[in-house]
Amino acid sequence: MGELVKVIAKALVDNPNEVFVTEVEGSQSLIIELKVSPEDMGKVIGKQGRIAKAIRTVVKAAATKENKRVVVEIIQ
Repeated sequence: MGELVKVIAKALVDNPNEVFVTEVEGSQSLIIELKVSPEDMGKVIGKQGRIAKAIRTVVKAAATKENKRVVVEIIQ
């Protein structure tokens, strides 16, 4: 799942070398933390959070196939 988020984020930003994804495994859920450079934060979030919501939707759909619960957090 983290690799999927990383590929999507690298395609969106100007500085793909500054995209970092960490996964925190819980008992029933997986938290994916996406970190990008401050200049690229707007590109990942999008207007009114539309791109961030789309990323979360794609990851949630992929997680449903594996019967997991995934949360994507965009951190600075």
